[in-house]
Amino acid sequence: MSSPRRALVLVDVQQQYFSGLLEIQYPPHEQSLPQIAAAIDAATAAGVPIAVIQHTAGEGAPVFAPGTPGFELHPEVESRRTYAWKSVVKQYGSVYADTDLAGWLRENDVDTVTLVGYMTNNCILGSAVEAEALGFSTEVLSDATGAINIANDAGSADARTVHTTLLALLNSNWASVGTTDAWTTALTTHHALPGSDLGTSAAAGAHAHS
Repeated sequence: MSSPRRALVLVDVQQQYFSGLLEIQYPPHEQSLPQIAAAIDAATAAGVPIAVIQHTAGEGAPVFAPGTPGFELHPEVESRRTYAWKSVVKQYGSVYADTDLAGWLRENDVDTVTLVGYMTNNCILGSAVEAEALGFSTEVLSDATGAINIANDAGSADARTVHTTLLALLNSNWASVGTTDAWTTALTTHHALPGSDLGTSAAAGAHAHS
């Protein structure tokens, strides 16, 4: 199997997710942010291209409004940022929707996109799913992403359940899920991050719940 040609995509590591209503709950951002920083440092050392994504809800919006503190990147990311990074501002959940990210990835001969950032239950999920039709393999770093508690007319789930369930779902079909340490090892050894598939996950699930 050929070595993955990776890019690290930093999804919405913006101040909006570090306090207030949208504050990341699981894993706590105090734990995930250092892993995001570690992934950036590992990618930089390995010469892996990096794209940084910021979400906008438009001027004057209550959240993610350009020009407000919540729109800004967290200092741990901003302090590492270089002119070599690809910068993208998006307005949809997926990092690919109505952006030029896919074109940039192809220009850089990338076939595998590693996602870190927020939120597991929104932009990480949406990006991993859309990547399939675009022809990119996806990796998601479990300890460098995070979710929030959610409740609505369809039901409710705490952030831990949201995060762990969605990662199991992604790993069954849409992405290879692993820790930042496992990914860093895969990066340095030029191997793919191992994942599962729907058949294997279904068989293991049937056995676990029989």
